[in-house]
Amino acid sequence: MTETNFKTELDADGILSVVWDMPGRSMNVLSADAILELSGLVDRVIAEEAVKGVVISSGKKAFSGGADLTMLEGIGRLYAREKAQNGEAAAAGVVFEESRKLSQLYRRIETSGKPWAIALHGVCLGGAFELALACHWRVAANDASTRVGLPEVKVGLFPGAGGTTRVARMLPPQDALQMLMKGEQIRPDKARGMRLVDEVAPKDEIVDRAKAWLKGTPKAVKPWDEKGFKLPGGPVWSKPGFMTFPPANAIYRRETQDNYPAIRAMLQVVFDGLQLPMDLALTVESRHFAKVLRSPEAAAMIRTLFVSMQELNKGARRPAGVPEAAIRKVGIVGAGFMGAGVGYVSAQAGLEVVLVDRDQEAADKGKEFARKLISDQVAKGRATGADRDALLGRITATPDYAALSDCDLVIEAVFEDPKVKAEVIAKVEAVLKDGATFASNTSTLPISGLAKASKRPEHFVGIHFFSPVEKMLLVEVIEGEQTGDRALAAALDYVRAIKKTPIVVKDSRGFFANRCVIAYMLEGHLLLTEGVPAAMVENVAKQAGMPVGPLSLNDEVALDLGLKIVNATKAQLGPDAVNPAQEKLLRTLVETEGRLGRKNRKGFYDYPEGGKKSLWPGLADLQETKLDPEALDVTEIRHRLLVTQALEAARTVEEGVITDVREADVGAILGFGFAPFTGGPLSWIDGMGPKAFVALAEGLAAKHGPRFAPNALLKDLAAKDDTFYGRFAPTKAPAEAA
Repeated sequence: MTETNFKTELDADGILSVVWDMPGRSMNVLSADAILELSGLVDRVIAEEAVKGVVISSGKKAFSGGADLTMLEGIGRLYAREKAQNGEAAAAGVVFEESRKLSQLYRRIETSGKPWAIALHGVCLGGAFELALACHWRVAANDASTRVGLPEVKVGLFPGAGGTTRVARMLPPQDALQMLMKGEQIRPDKARGMRLVDEVAPKDEIVDRAKAWLKGTPKAVKPWDEKGFKLPGGPVWSKPGFMTFPPANAIYRRETQDNYPAIRAMLQVVFDGLQLPMDLALTVESRHFAKVLRSPEAAAMIRTLFVSMQELNKGARRPAGVPEAAIRKVGIVGAGFMGAGVGYVSAQAGLEVVLVDRDQEAADKGKEFARKLISDQVAKGRATGADRDALLGRITATPDYAALSDCDLVIEAVFEDPKVKAEVIAKVEAVLKDGATFASNTSTLPISGLAKASKRPEHFVGIHFFSPVEKMLLVEVIEGEQTGDRALAAALDYVRAIKKTPIVVKDSRGFFANRCVIAYMLEGHLLLTEGVPAAMVENVAKQAGMPVGPLSLNDEVALDLGLKIVNATKAQLGPDAVNPAQEKLLRTLVETEGRLGRKNRKGFYDYPEGGKKSLWPGLADLQETKLDPEALDVTEIRHRLLVTQALEAARTVEEGVITDVREADVGAILGFGFAPFTGGPLSWIDGMGPKAFVALAEGLAAKHGPRFAPNALLKDLAAKDDTFYGRFAPTKAPAEAA
């Protein structure tokens, strides 16, 4: 057998060491050729009498991120071809057989009659952890980088290579369902407590520990294949079962609004599978997996949240031919909430940070913010005291601009006022070394306008973070009119260094994310002023797939900021540029009622100290008209809240603000949570077809006004039966692991 991805060595004790080390990749992945090679290896183990047991380990820095999901995309294309040639039933059968191959392979490992041990270090996720679950003994390294888990739900799938069925037999069903539905990465100690791994040891000992188990009295039979096996949580049709599955279904519907077929299928797989023998349970899992794999939700989520996101994270939008920027020291001017957050994530990534503010006290407050965040991580066991000391040692807080002189990148995060920013730019450039990059974290002011205050506009770029910086994955890199390739590349290299996902956006008012968010909040405001109950606005938004309603979101970003944007827009573009109903609502809330949002515990919601937020009862008094909720069309409200965002995304493509369709979809989901099950606004349009979307938008425009009028690009796509991903297909780069 040719050894390409797996290197083997048989020792004198009959232990076959298998080292997974795929050539030309930074991480092992379950690709089609790797699966085929592993299958041949299993045949060898079963056939060769000299092989008494197997230990699998990795030759990479991590074990494996899981399956190459581009392979699953290929199964989707196979389905489309088979359906066109042979019909729906035949195509479904082909997908079922193709998609269950990995599950069948793992079952052969499990029932091979020979013991398999596995040594895990770094991440072991998805299909790779399903491999581990099929092995008879699992040893995990106790280092900080080791994590195990089944994150498939995050890309519209569920563990379909036996993981769902095995976890449900290893844990009580409520614990199994929680693990499967969350898709979280689990630390070794916790995994040991859950019995997902059998042993935890220092990294340099894990292979020897696995071999020691094999040399002892290893058991090559799983508990569920032994007579008398009892489920950890008891039978499904029992009192504990009735206390688990009905509430689980209710929680699923509450949390997902039934928008995610993969999670619904996973619940069914666990419920049905626990009533069946192992092999039949695996068949049920495979049938549901094949069905989910054919769903539009899975196709959209895999493309956006795996393939596109990986490509962007690996530099798909980085200017070609520009050497990698050596960013070792970052300066941040403005140690307030945003600046302190940027300082924290930079220091967390191992960069030296200089935090500058108007005086020492203000600068120290920014460093104290970092101390609180890392101390919280220490308290949760996610970092050590040494980690905290090292991180804080990388942050220098000072009022002295001269401390920025050796920084490779300086980011300003001061008050949103062009004059204030111009003063900062002058002070920074007076000390900044040649070749360093200057970035603005502005969220509202055009970068090209700010760059006019710079003596070196080719080194001036926008790096727009989202709040809270330490939690939000998206960063908009804004390319001004004079931004050079070196500055753009440096910004992208920095974003990659701090492990966030960048999208490149051409300079415009509101950039990309804020334009879509403002449209979403506007629609929420208008629904409220029309007389739709506030609770209905919020709940229908969540039914549509948004993480929070538009009123709650507005509270988070602050109502007074919304009013400032309205005032600035009116001043710059004239009174017709703002909606008078929205202006009246915001002005009443901010100026008359003094309700600024979460920051002063009064906005669309009340935020009692130590209590749960609730909608402010006074909102009803602000509504001149009150509509009967029973008479309202929920579908239309849902469409209004999504269509307004999708239209704005389409306009940014037409205007050249977004030049890569991947960035619109990835940016929308990571930046403001646009219904992830759709794959993003452009994928949503493509999914229903531009022709159907244009008809939907025109219907809303006729009823609710020209803000819903489809733009020329959408009309052209509809007329030519084209799509965004068809016309603007991005250049593909090879993706790696889930």
